[in-house]
Amino acid sequence: MSLTTIPSIDLHDFVHGNAEKRAAFVKALGEAYETVGFVAVKNHGLSDALSADLYAQVQAFFQLPQAVKDQYEIAGLAGQRGYTGFGKEHAKGRNTGDLKEFFQFGQTVTDGDAVKAEYPDNVQVQELTDFNPKALEAYRTLESAGRHMLRAIALFLGLDENYFDAKIHNGNSILRAIHYGPITSEPKDAVRAAEHEDINLITLLMGASADGLQILNKNNDWVAVTALPEQVVVNVGDMLQRLTNNRLRSTTHRVVNPPREQWGNSRYSIPFFLHPRSSMPLDCLPECVTAENPLHYEPITAGAYLDERLREIGLKK
Repeated sequence: MSLTTIPSIDLHDFVHGNAEKRAAFVKALGEAYETVGFVAVKNHGLSDALSADLYAQVQAFFQLPQAVKDQYEIAGLAGQRGYTGFGKEHAKGRNTGDLKEFFQFGQTVTDGDAVKAEYPDNVQVQELTDFNPKALEAYRTLESAGRHMLRAIALFLGLDENYFDAKIHNGNSILRAIHYGPITSEPKDAVRAAEHEDINLITLLMGASADGLQILNKNNDWVAVTALPEQVVVNVGDMLQRLTNNRLRSTTHRVVNPPREQWGNSRYSIPFFLHPRSSMPLDCLPECVTAENPLHYEPITAGAYLDERLREIGLKK
């Protein structure tokens, strides 16, 4: 399966289209999330130029000497800001670390919102003057696209279009720059990213630099996904699955190791994990609890759920 067989939708139809186009977008999005869990989105606002600039900065960062990168790993932040070294994160239910290193950018609060006290400052990389500015620009662009996506999801669920707006304003979202390094020895059971589901509401994935992403379809088969430069892949995360009482399912996915002849090649990927504010309740929506689909989850806040999951994947002790 390639990206062309994943439902493709045009965000312009929802943001600027007439009532008919908006309705068709909402229907196509909702049906895709009920069946595949992933969609490819066009006209998301992220230019090819910005994407290329950010990938160039990300590659330059990961090519810095290890001692320099280690200076940007900040103890006590559970990997939520700055650098995290190879093998420190693992999938839920596994003990083997993934074959990746990453750098995370978080929310920048500029409007005096008291939630700023909850967020550590972003880590500033001194060696690359464009690294942080390009990341912030991409963060804001993907955050805006995600807001529109959630408005369409709200309409599909029968909620007010702006149901998520206040809940994600200055939310705890993360832009993660990932480097899957060359494989230099037999990895045994280690993979670039073991099978997992994302923690957040939705994930917006910029085109990765190489193949490797696979999703588990409804027939329990692993199928490959190749992200195209002009599209971002957007999938459901566990928080949205929980909120919708499993009506919208968080799709299991992984990044597999390349063929042996390509072990010397790096892979880069930049997902944007859209999180709400920590105070948002993830209680199952009454609209999604029926006799045929009884309540599956106990109440919990987004912050408490994130904390629980960070411990499960080894980033928080």
